[in-house]
Amino acid sequence: MNPEALQKAALNVAQALCADQVLANIVGDLAREPGVALVRIWLVAPGDVCADCSLRSECKSQDLCLHLSASAGNSLHDRSETHQRLGGRFRRFPLGSRKVGRIAESGEPQLLHVADSQDWIAEPAWVEREGIACFAGQPLVFRGERLGVLALFCRESFREVEFEWLRTFADHAATALANSRAFDEVAELRKQLELERDYLREEIRVVQSYGAIVGESPAVKHLIQQVEIVAPTEATVLIEGESGTGKELVARAIHENSPRANKPLVRVNCASIPRELFESEFFGHRKGSFTGAVNDRAGRFQVAHGGTLFLDEVGEIPLELQGKLLRALQEGQFSRVGDDKECSVDVRIVAATNRDLQKAVQAGRFREDLFYRLTVFPIRVPALRERLSDVPLLAQHFIDQSPGTPAGSSPKLRRQDIAMLQSYSWPGNIRELQNVIQRALIGARGGRLNLDMPSPRGPVDSPQESPQPELLTIEQMRALERRNFAAVLDHCQWKISGSQGAAEFLGMNPGTLTSKLKALGIKRPRTGSE
Repeated sequence: MNPEALQKAALNVAQALCADQVLANIVGDLAREPGVALVRIWLVAPGDVCADCSLRSECKSQDLCLHLSASAGNSLHDRSETHQRLGGRFRRFPLGSRKVGRIAESGEPQLLHVADSQDWIAEPAWVEREGIACFAGQPLVFRGERLGVLALFCRESFREVEFEWLRTFADHAATALANSRAFDEVAELRKQLELERDYLREEIRVVQSYGAIVGESPAVKHLIQQVEIVAPTEATVLIEGESGTGKELVARAIHENSPRANKPLVRVNCASIPRELFESEFFGHRKGSFTGAVNDRAGRFQVAHGGTLFLDEVGEIPLELQGKLLRALQEGQFSRVGDDKECSVDVRIVAATNRDLQKAVQAGRFREDLFYRLTVFPIRVPALRERLSDVPLLAQHFIDQSPGTPAGSSPKLRRQDIAMLQSYSWPGNIRELQNVIQRALIGARGGRLNLDMPSPRGPVDSPQESPQPELLTIEQMRALERRNFAAVLDHCQWKISGSQGAAEFLGMNPGTLTSKLKALGIKRPRTGSE
C-alpha cells in the first residue's frame, strides 16, 4: 500500500468532526486503493444482540463485544457490490475470538498471508473468488484504551514496511475517532440543554419547595407528611385530586426534595397533546419519519434523563400508546418514531390525574397493568372545600405574591372578606380562589379589596324543577335583619366603628349603622357587672 495514500487518508480523516463521518472516511479512502478488496472497522461496545448472535458460543461474556461499525470494498465479479452493509454473520465478534477478536483483546496487530496458512480463513470460497492474498489487522488504540479493530482484506501481499505505515495510520484514525466522539458528546449535551431550556420555558416558574404548598389545616399537614416520606425514594407516585387543587405543586415538592433535585423536572400535559403526536412528544422522532418532522427531535423522556418526568392528566393518554409507555417505565427503554435503535433513560415518574383511574380500568379505557405501575405510592390532594380554614392564608398569599404589588403595601383581608371567602364551596378549587383575588386586586380602592364572588354553582335544573325562593313578609325581613345585625355585633364584640368593627365588617358607614340599630331597636345587652 502506498504510504502517500495513507498520509492523504489520515489528513482526510482528521478533518471530519462527527464519528460517523470519521468511520466513513477511513473505510472509504482505504477501499479506493488498488489491491484492497474489503475494509472493515469493529468498535468495542456493550453486547446487544446476544440472543441472535451467530458467534455467541465463542463469547466468554455478554458485557462487551466488537460491533461492525463501518465497511467498504469492491468485488471482482459484481461492480455494484460495495460491501457497505453492517449485518451478516460477522456483525459482532466476541473479544478474544478469532483473528479480529484476538487483536482487540491483546492489542497486537496481525498480518496473515494466504500463501503461508489458510487456517485463519472464515470464508474460503469468498477468499478464492476475490483473489485475497492477505489479511492486515490493526488495533485502534487511544491513550491506552482499545477502541476497536481496523481490518483489511487485500489482493496483494503486504510488506512489513507497508504494515508499519498502516500501524501509524491506525493511530491517527483512533485519535480522530476519539476526538469525534468527544465532539459528538458535546453536541449532544448542547442539544440536551437547548431542549431542556425550551421545555422549561413552557412552564410557569413557581417556588419549588414545601413553602409553595400553603396551609396549616390537618389535610395539608398530612399531605406534606406524605411528600416527606416518598420524596427521597425512587417510587413512582400518582397524585390524585380535582382540577385546580395544586397537584403540580406537589409534584415539584417531590422532585425538589429528592436526590434528583439538581436534574430537570419535565412536565407533560397529556390533555393538551394532539392524539397523533403523543408518541413523538413522549419518545421523540427521526427526521422525515412523518409529515412535518423536518429535524430529529428528542422526546420528553430523553430530556428528563436523570431527573423526573411529570405526567399531568395521565388519564388522557390514548389506550394504544399505553403499552409503549408501560415498557418505557418498566425497562427504561424506548425507540423514537421512525427509528429502530433503542434508547435507554433513567427517569422517575410522577403522574397526576383528576379522573378515577380505577373506573377507567373497569371501562377498558386504561390498562390495568399501567394503573398498578403508576400507583406505587398514591397521594390525594384535598379539595379546597375540605380545607376552608386555609382559605385566608391562601388568599393573603395570592395578594402578597401579586405582580406589581409593592412589598409591605399589599391590601389586607378584612373579617367580612374572610367570612365571604369561607362561605363559598370553591368548585374550581385554588385556581378559582386565585382568580377571585386577582379580580379583587384589580378593583381595589384605598387599600380595600372589592371581592366579586362567583354565583354558587350546582346541578343545572330544568325550569320546572328550579327551587322557588322563600317568600318573606316585611316583619319577617326585619326579624332576619335584626338577627344578622346582632350576630355581626356579637362577632365584633359590639365594636361599632374603627378597625375590625361591625361597620367595617358590614361595609357601612358607622353613623348609618348606629341609626339602623336604633330604628330596629337593637341594644347591647347588659352584663352582670353593669
